[in-house]
Amino acid sequence: MQSSTLRRRLAGTAATALLVGAGVLAGAPSAAAKANLLAIDKVSLHAPGLQVKVTYSCDVGMDHQLVANATTLRGTRDESIAAGTIKKDKLVCDYDSHIAQVALRPAAGSHFEKGDKVKVTVFYFDNDGFSYANQETVAVL
Repeated sequence: MQSSTLRRRLAGTAATALLVGAGVLAGAPSAAAKANLLAIDKVSLHAPGLQVKVTYSCDVGMDHQLVANATTLRGTRDESIAAGTIKKDKLVCDYDSHIAQVALRPAAGSHFEKGDKVKVTVFYFDNDGFSYANQETVAVL
């Protein structure tokens, strides 16, 4: 009779521990798990270059900038490139998602026109030269 009582107590203790653990996980800020993410929402012509709409989230106190690069996919002889950044002091880093419009300026001799197919890459770039959270898409202007 004592063994069944002991088993019930152990089962009750295990169930309580599982519920407490699940409660701790459920109460933890879920946004912390999605920090430092990037998503490319839209790529469009914006004279003289391009504009990229990006949804981002970043850690509080992050010391990085958001970078966007674009390359036309016309072939190697007539390739055009553009780049743009959002400096760290312009980013809102609070674990929540935010939207940014990155203006990309074309390099000398580069041009973009309606119907061009472009590859766009966005990423975070830190002071040590490392990039992460790279996202890439191909869009037709």
